Amino acid sequence: AAAGRGGDRGMRGAGMGLRGGGWWGKVGAMAGAEFLSEDFLLDTPMARALYHGHAAAMPIYDYHCHLPPDEIAGDRAFENLTQIWLEGDHYKWRAMRTAGVEERLITGDASDEEKFAAWAATVPATLRNPLYHWTHLELRRHFGVADLLGPDTAESVYARCGEQLRGEGMSTRGILEKMKVKVVCTTDDPVDDLRWHRQMAGEDMATRVYPAFRPDAGMAVADAGAFNAWVGRLEEASGMGVTDFGSYLAAIRQRHDFFHEAGCRLSDHGVTTMVCDDYTGAEIEAIFGKVRSGQALDGGEVRQFQSCMLYEFALMDHEKGWVQQYHIGALRSVNSRLVGAIGKDSGFDSIADGELAAPLGRFFDRLDAMEQLCKTIIYNLNPRDNALVATMIGNFQDGSVRGKMQFGSGWWFLDQKLGMIDQMNTLSNMGLLSCFVGMLTDSRSFLSYPRHEYFRRILCALIGSDVENGELPRDEGLLGQLVEDVCYGNALAYFDMEPGGE
Repeated sequence: AAAGRGGDRGMRGAGMGLRGGGWWGKVGAMAGAEFLSEDFLLDTPMARALYHGHAAAMPIYDYHCHLPPDEIAGDRAFENLTQIWLEGDHYKWRAMRTAGVEERLITGDASDEEKFAAWAATVPATLRNPLYHWTHLELRRHFGVADLLGPDTAESVYARCGEQLRGEGMSTRGILEKMKVKVVCTTDDPVDDLRWHRQMAGEDMATRVYPAFRPDAGMAVADAGAFNAWVGRLEEASGMGVTDFGSYLAAIRQRHDFFHEAGCRLSDHGVTTMVCDDYTGAEIEAIFGKVRSGQALDGGEVRQFQSCMLYEFALMDHEKGWVQQYHIGALRSVNSRLVGAIGKDSGFDSIADGELAAPLGRFFDRLDAMEQLCKTIIYNLNPRDNALVATMIGNFQDGSVRGKMQFGSGWWFLDQKLGMIDQMNTLSNMGLLSCFVGMLTDSRSFLSYPRHEYFRRILCALIGSDVENGELPRDEGLLGQLVEDVCYGNALAYFDMEPGGE
């Protein structure tokens, strides 16, 4: 991408900017600014120049999300805001429960219109929560609706947006194209047949859709019944019988090969904390036999098996030149009563605090010692681990690939302004922000792409503040190149997946 694009165009509105002092403590100076103006979050002239002249026009490379591939393949059209906005969005569900909304109006049998009205009534209670910004950004960018959402505007907003959703250009593919999304990587179980990805691979689409290999179920041996049921699905998908640990690995490798042939070039692993316990082949064979017979494993056996599988997955990834991702630090399904009534992934997860540094270091060192450590992205959910992750990746940068080891963007509970600022500040201080592959959506909602705009505005504000403080040169060409790289260019170079529309 060319540096310096946009020039003085990005300087408009400078009179609304904050003067002196940097990023923090300037609330009073912004008293005249309007909510979600074109210079939202851009509090310096350089921030405005960088965003309007460089960041805003960049495409999106969404290398990790949870969008359903069948809805993209079928170009699903939505009848109303509830269908596209509230189905599966546990961020909103948590807020509604906190505000005292009954479950019938969240995940229950209430009508779509009733559920939307309940969400609209909740929105004023989300002031200072990122949901307030995201909600209104999405209404403006997708529908041109500038009204503040609340009980008084719910009916009007629901009707106006519903009419647009049923019109041209608001199906799943239309939304992705409008948002300039060039790549989408979904999250897929190894036993998936990838029919929708294979269908789309043969189409001329503005957005290329790739699968990502998410084998968490393949090492979830703490629940023998669930694990064995998954092994049964693995046997069916691979066409191979699983009689021992060796044949189990062979069946998983068959699926890994299958995903590669379907265009997959990255894996993803969700772990509460990294594990890298010692084990022998005999111990793993015995543990596998025990769990296959339906016996419960003790905590040490579970950790040994997980340690083994994480290593085996990493070897497969390196062999094919994939990128491996680790989402670390989610304590899942904490509220057993409500999980039992409503189901998993419904908003009952939290931040974990397990040991990370030592096992993470051992794991990467084991791979690196054999020269089998591939490109890696680490996302931590606990903000206490920011500096830990930023320094850990520096141990394994070996000059073979620019930014080989990545400190991933603020994830889940850290996917908000302060979380993004903390992540970028830590990376800047202990690594190289210029090599950062930037933002991902990590969402199940097709309307969530303005979160990239949110990230880009925060990035530009952060850099602009440094310029005002004399900490960075007032060189738009130099800084604009950094911004464009973080927004899109670095991801394009890092991942071996061609964008759509090229």
